[in-house]
Amino acid sequence: MLSYRHSFHAGNFADVLKHIILIQILEYLKRKDKPFSYIDTHAGPGKYDLSSDYALKNREFDSGIAKLLKRSDLPECVAHYVSLVKRFNSPGKLIRYPGSPLIAKQLLRDKDHLYLFELHNTEIEILKTVADKDKRIKVFHADGLKNWLGLLPPTERRGLVLIDPSYEIKSDYQQVVETLAAMYKRFAIGTYALWYPVIDRSRNQKLEHAIQASGIKNVQLFELGINADSNAHGMTASGVIVINPPWTLAAEMKLVLPWLAGVLGDNGEGFYRILTLVSDD
Repeated sequence: MLSYRHSFHAGNFADVLKHIILIQILEYLKRKDKPFSYIDTHAGPGKYDLSSDYALKNREFDSGIAKLLKRSDLPECVAHYVSLVKRFNSPGKLIRYPGSPLIAKQLLRDKDHLYLFELHNTEIEILKTVADKDKRIKVFHADGLKNWLGLLPPTERRGLVLIDPSYEIKSDYQQVVETLAAMYKRFAIGTYALWYPVIDRSRNQKLEHAIQASGIKNVQLFELGINADSNAHGMTASGVIVINPPWTLAAEMKLVLPWLAGVLGDNGEGFYRILTLVSDD
């Protein structure tokens, strides 16, 4: 929805999980010399000012990235993520937070390509500054769930697609599965990362069942919760569903997610889920 602004939520626990997984997938793709494409269907502005009124309204970053900056016992995956965030801030300060596009830009090689979609009229202008005439990056003022067709399969035959809509409307849960199925049909060997919030657990259960019934193979789920499921307003957990994940990802998350649940969970209520939604056979 065009009213949604991720600036309210930048750097929160959900961003922590999403961006750690994003980094791990991109680093895995870089293990091979061959180039790859990265497609972000909901890129947002690409960067966030944590001193803005939006970010300061609820200060969600205090329960996410800010907690991690105070730790000296970070697991390797988490330390890599935190080091990327620190690049955009002065020592001891947390003023700026890089979104998925800017994180990816730091990791891509000269031969890789980055395709960014954003529909919001204001945020697209900020996103263009992230691209900053970088020939590896193309920015589209469009809905990534509807305008991806010409990009798959990528010419490199290797790539990652990140899908993280706002889920402001219930139909988003159905649309992401339909889009994933269509993308998978055109590019079955690609890696796909679908972010989701947990606000009403029944919606997430329907989402998981729909993916299991879609015909898509090799699907893993990684979820981090900071509060127990509740009927009260607000997001208590979030997760990333990964299709064709790196073979190393599950083992990494088995180390990282328990640690994150303990550090970021509220009053000992942190929890995590790791499961195979669909096997690869």
